[in-house]
Order: sequence, then structure tokens, then C-alpha cells
Amino acid sequence: MTDSLQDLLCKQAEHERYAAASYTALSLWCVSEDYSGFSSFFAKQAAEEYQHMSTFHQYLLDRGILPVFESQEAPKGTFEGLTEAAKVAQSLEVNNTAGITACYEAALAEKDYPSQNMLLKFIEEQVEEEAWAAKMVTLTERLDCPGALYQLDRHIEVELGEA
Repeated sequence: MTDSLQDLLCKQAEHERYAAASYTALSLWCVSEDYSGFSSFFAKQAAEEYQHMSTFHQYLLDRGILPVFESQEAPKGTFEGLTEAAKVAQSLEVNNTAGITACYEAALAEKDYPSQNMLLKFIEEQVEEEAWAAKMVTLTERLDCPGALYQLDRHIEVELGEA
């Protein structure tokens, strides 16, 4: 594996770590605002992103490369409302897709078939991740009364196909 591809894979693992921390921050903010449904959803996303980071780390280790951790800025922890929180989640997923795509393009250019294979499952998953993120933004933008907010919070995991 070239140094360039190695660097991109390490960078993606770091983005997954940042996404896990960001989803944790989103979950905590939701708890503080009494949005238990959104909190649960974001906590599950945090665990998923942490697992993705671990997958990248294990892959690098399997290829004889010790993953490196870099310092990261703290994730945003307060939000104006659920729509802003949803947009932050959406940007995390869009950035994830961009990073995974960059890794895959490098793996293609370098004819690194094992890396291509490992990345394909992430490419496929990102289609779903971006879809639920876009839907979450749309749903939160439509909230126009407390009753709608209450119902969406209670049923967000079902609405996004995560139940």
C-alpha cells in the first residue's frame, strides 16, 4: 500500500472518530432538551461510527500499518434546534462519503484490490446514511407545532428506517 493511500485511510478513520464524538454530542444535547427519541438515534449513530473507525483501524493493522491518532477539535455541542442538529448530522454523512470516495479513488488508481473491496461496503452504506440524513432535515424543517415535534421525537427511528 502506498503512503498516499495509507494516509487517506488513516484520515478516514479519524473522520469516523470525529463523527462518533459528534453524534455523542448531538445525543447529549438532545437529552438536555428532552428529545429522547433523537438522543437514542444519535447514540446509535455514535456507536456505528466508532465501529467504522475500528474497522478502518483493523484493516490497516491487517495490512501491517499502525494507525495514528491525531488531535481533533471538540465537536459542536449546542444547537439552535433540531433542524440545526439534523443539518450537522447531514454534514457528517456528506463528509464521510467524500472521504470514503477519495480513499476508493486512490485504491482504484493504485490497483489496491483489497482496499477497493473493503471500501465498497462503506460506499454502499453511505447511500443509506445520506438518505436518512436528508430525510431528517426535511422532517425537522416541517415541524410547525409542539404536537408534531413530540410525535417525531417519539417515532424518529421508525421514520428513518432504523427501528
